[in-house]
Amino acid sequence: MLNKLSSRWHGHQAQNTPRPAYLLIADIIADGINSGEFLPRDRLPPLRDLALSLSLNYTTVTRGYAEAKRRGLIDSRPGLGSYIRGKVPSMPLSGGSSYEMTMNSPIEPGEDLAQAISEGAINLFTQQNILSLLRYQDFGGHADDKAMAKVWLEKQLPPVNVEEVLITPGIHSALVGLLTLLCRKGGSVCVSDLIYPGLKAIASQLNITLQSLPCDEDGPLPRAFEHQCQTGHISALYINPTLQNPTTLTLPLRRREALADVASRYSIPVIEDEAYAALMTEHIPSFSELIPELTWYITGMSKCFGPGLRTAFVKGPGKRNTQLLAGALRALNVMASPITNALASQWIQDGTADRVLGSIRAEAGIRQKLAADILRPFNLRASPEGFHLWLLLPHHLHWNPAEVAVKLRELGVSAVSSAAFCTDNNPPDALRICLGGAWSRAICSENLQTIAHVLAHPEHYHSIVL
Repeated sequence: MLNKLSSRWHGHQAQNTPRPAYLLIADIIADGINSGEFLPRDRLPPLRDLALSLSLNYTTVTRGYAEAKRRGLIDSRPGLGSYIRGKVPSMPLSGGSSYEMTMNSPIEPGEDLAQAISEGAINLFTQQNILSLLRYQDFGGHADDKAMAKVWLEKQLPPVNVEEVLITPGIHSALVGLLTLLCRKGGSVCVSDLIYPGLKAIASQLNITLQSLPCDEDGPLPRAFEHQCQTGHISALYINPTLQNPTTLTLPLRRREALADVASRYSIPVIEDEAYAALMTEHIPSFSELIPELTWYITGMSKCFGPGLRTAFVKGPGKRNTQLLAGALRALNVMASPITNALASQWIQDGTADRVLGSIRAEAGIRQKLAADILRPFNLRASPEGFHLWLLLPHHLHWNPAEVAVKLRELGVSAVSSAAFCTDNNPPDALRICLGGAWSRAICSENLQTIAHVLAHPEHYHSIVL
């Protein structure tokens, strides 16, 4: 390799190429790769050897290798030297822009529904006094908004007492309020070994310990939960039972019943985060149905309408407990935006919310089939009614999920490493991929193909496995 680089260098020198030496080194490496003379995993000569051969100083050669690495031509690892990456299979990207898969955003509604959304907003502001929406209101929502929240909640629950309902500015804010309320006297919160990263951030900010429960294919193990309850230091169980983020798991009824039985025997409150429940057509009894006296049921509009609609609905375990949460949330948030609440109510009342939900569900099914086809050779978990998937990386490659996520971002595709969700310091070799967030099904397909190429051609991404 040293002779090959030297030969190309002297050929360029003979042509009096007016180019800085460090850039010329990177150009030579690129030329060798394009011509096929330099092959993947070819080892480059040590910096000092090349500097001596080319009569250059060490710093110049170092800058040349750094430029080649910046262009994606080589990889370097301390103690292992520098290697040729090779020519990456050509994958067209959409305008060079990154398709955002890191935020778990729902699929965008089509043009027809966008028009219906717009018309609903116009009708609201035409019929209602806008000034009334700019004033302070009691926390938990206006009576009319609570009535619509009740309508939405009863799509997943049996008849709801409106006195047990609160409207909050998003599920995240509801979780902040609940952890503040339930853990003010100390204690830990039991969680799955993989959970919504936002809850990890909230717990860290509030200095609340999360006790990770081992899981099997049905969810958290009841025996592990009971063992934690026996310590006497558990303040709540947090559970995301439907289309769990990130694994896409929906807990079967038998596991819900077993966990609910433990919670009931030890009087442990349950925080039931049902951000995705509205997407499911099959109804499985919720914790709020199994142990209503202990369960805080939370759902919202962001995952089944749009992330900008920061409106969530909480059904508490009785009127008194609901009032206690209202006090905690009032101190943290003052109130949910009356304008946002009114918009959510308008779209629920005129049927637009149901139409958007149906559209998201239908398109999710199409994109999940697309993903299953493109990623067929690989191990993934998904639900046809959800808009994210859990991609397990091939074990024999020993890839670091965080590094794979970085490589994918370099190719214009965003993904989230398992470490972001992990609560037991033992993240699996997996990535969460979001199939929503873009208008175009074609963009989704292109980026799934990019992911498939990365997994199918590890020789072009050897830095991940070194």
